[in-house]
Amino acid sequence: MKFFDEARIEVIAGKGGDGAATFRREKYVPRGGPSGGDGGHGGNVLAVADCNLNTLIDYRYTRIFRAEPGQNGGSRDCYGRGGKDIILKFPVGTLISDEETGEPIADLDKNGKQILLASGGRGGLGNIHFKSSTNRAPRQRTLGQEGERRNLYLELKVLADVGLAGLPNAGKSTFIRAVSAARPKVADYPFTTLTPNLGVVRTAEHRSFVIADIPGLIEGAAEGAGLGHQFLRHLQRTHLLLHLVDLAPFDPDANPVRDAQTIVEELRKYDETLYAKPRWLVLNKLDLIPSEERAARVQAFLDAYGPVEHHFEISAIKGENCEKLIFAIQDFLDSQGVRIFGNDAESDETAEATDNAEIPEASQGGPE
Repeated sequence: MKFFDEARIEVIAGKGGDGAATFRREKYVPRGGPSGGDGGHGGNVLAVADCNLNTLIDYRYTRIFRAEPGQNGGSRDCYGRGGKDIILKFPVGTLISDEETGEPIADLDKNGKQILLASGGRGGLGNIHFKSSTNRAPRQRTLGQEGERRNLYLELKVLADVGLAGLPNAGKSTFIRAVSAARPKVADYPFTTLTPNLGVVRTAEHRSFVIADIPGLIEGAAEGAGLGHQFLRHLQRTHLLLHLVDLAPFDPDANPVRDAQTIVEELRKYDETLYAKPRWLVLNKLDLIPSEERAARVQAFLDAYGPVEHHFEISAIKGENCEKLIFAIQDFLDSQGVRIFGNDAESDETAEATDNAEIPEASQGGPE
C-alpha cells in the first residue's frame, strides 16, 4: 500500500425525483381528482473520520463519488423513495476544503466525526399539492432539484503529540524504534525514511503519547531540495518538537552546529507557527564519541549553537538516556493539559490501533 496525504475529488449529491401529474382512474369513480405523488429526496454525500485508515489512497484513483438520486413520484398518491446517502471514510486528521475557493469545510480530528459534504436535491411536488376549489384538475407539478456538486481538496495531517525533526541520518527512526513498538526502516544511508511513521510511547499502564517521525530535511528544502517540505504538515498538530542532531557525523567536513541551525531555518521558512512551537534539542549518537570526550564535545556544541531551554544527550541505538527523555516529555504534556492517548477506554483503543503502525511505504511525489 502506498501512502498518500493529498487528494482531489468531486462529490455529487443525488438529484431529487420529479413530482407526478396523474389522476385517479377507477371504475365508478368519475372525476377522481389528482393523485400524483412527490419525488424522493436525493441522497447526501457524508464524510466520517475512521481511525482504521491512515492514508488517502482510496481517493487517489477514484475521483468522482455520486449519491443515488431520488425516485420520481407515482400515481395513487405514491411518493418516490429517497436516494441512499453515501458515506466516505477518511483517516483521522484529514482536512477537507473547497478546491475552488480554498474555504475550509471540515477538520476530521476525532474518530467517528461526521459532516455533510454535499446535500441531495429536494424532490419535486406532485399535482396533489396544486388542487383547489377552483382548480380541481391541476396538471402542474415541479421537477426535482439537482444535488450539490463540489470539488474538494483533501489533506491529511497525522495526529501526534510529539514530532521529530532533523537531517537525514540524525537517528530519528532509531529513536522511535527505541522508545515505541514502531519499526521504521533503519540503514546507514540518507533518506531511508520516505513516509511519516507513528509510534505510541507508553510511560505507564494507562499513560502514553504518540510520536511522529517524518523524512529528514536538508538545506534548501523550501526550494524543493530532497523531499522538500512535503511532510512538514504532519508536525503542525504536535505539541512539542524534538530536534535530533547527529553529534558524531561520519563526514569529517560536517558541521553539526550549522546543520542544526539549517533545520531551524527550514522550519521558519515553512510556517512561523510551527517554528514557534516548543522545541527541545536532542544530541544523539553519543555512543560514537569516547566517554572522556563527550562532555567537552557537548559543551562546545552548545557554546556555538547558542542558548537553549532544554537539551538532552542520548544514544538512541543503545537506549542511553532515552527513558529520561520520554518521562520528561510526559511531564511536559501533562503540564500543558494535553489529552494524551490512554486517558480513557476509547483513546486507549486508538492507541492500540496506532502502536506499531508504520504509515505505509512510498510517498506521493517522492521516491518509491
